[in-house]
Amino acid sequence: MTLAIETTGLVKKYGGITALGGVSLSIPSGDCFGLLGPNGAGKTTLIRILTTLLPPSGGSAAIGGFDVVRESGSVRNVIGVVPQAMTSDLDLTGYETLDIYARFYGMPRKERAERIDELLGLVGLKDRARDLIATYSGGMRRRLEIARGLVHKPLILILDEPTIGLDPQSRHVVWELLEKFRSLDSLTILLTTHYMEEAESLCDHVAIIDYGKIVALDTVEGLKKQIPEKDVLEVTVAGIAAERAVEFAGALPTVTRCLARGDVLVASTGNGAEIIPVMVDGLKNLGAKVTRVVLKEQTLEDVFIHYTGRPIREEEAKKVSFLLGAGIPTRFGR
Repeated sequence: MTLAIETTGLVKKYGGITALGGVSLSIPSGDCFGLLGPNGAGKTTLIRILTTLLPPSGGSAAIGGFDVVRESGSVRNVIGVVPQAMTSDLDLTGYETLDIYARFYGMPRKERAERIDELLGLVGLKDRARDLIATYSGGMRRRLEIARGLVHKPLILILDEPTIGLDPQSRHVVWELLEKFRSLDSLTILLTTHYMEEAESLCDHVAIIDYGKIVALDTVEGLKKQIPEKDVLEVTVAGIAAERAVEFAGALPTVTRCLARGDVLVASTGNGAEIIPVMVDGLKNLGAKVTRVVLKEQTLEDVFIHYTGRPIREEEAKKVSFLLGAGIPTRFGR
């Protein structure tokens, strides 16, 4: 198996703070690999090391077989990068943006023109190629920036929160584009995301990182099988304190974890159908009014909660781009 990305015991320290505590990953060529984690978990630090923007304190990392420290120039030639922040220049046209980046990589004029024409067609911007980026929508700018990251035909595309801030329709368009480029160019993709649906839709493998360490790594289905509970109950209640409802439901047989999200009680259990009447009757006896009960199978977000103790949607939606941020975990005081 050829590895596109390999890290061994990767460590990054800021003084006495350990941002990465020995991260080892093996990502095969052609894989779409998702990196999930709370803000401050080490995702940004890891991505910045892999993109040669930050030296590690220990361990090693190789991209396309090139060491990120000793062969950083070669690494930059084989990767394309799409940062979270929209970085395309509003005063340029779509064509000019791609042309400038192609020149950075020394592509000859004829090759540049052919590649840019091909990419603009693939991302659906051929008719807007000569328009200023200032006239593009957010979804159009994101599509252009994906094309920009691919203009030099990299082996590996690294994306940081590629669809954050986009409307659902634009998000799905980006997913389709990534699948298309992956099939056309045998592209390896590494992405960070806060959207569980995005990870489930795109990724062959997913790693969950927390406190600078990989706490789980498998296929999406493999991760779901790692947690013992197969069902999730969502019970909407009123007329009772959330803490009291959680205390009661969490003590029921087969309920292994329970928390409140506003007025919704979320309980993980090995047998949802069996525990529903027991839970509803018990809550009513405590004076609660139960207005809705939903029984679901475990999702990737449930896996995330299992390993990190909190839902990812409770994390801050705003995050500094890995191109600009210091990469120091927020939980350590930054």
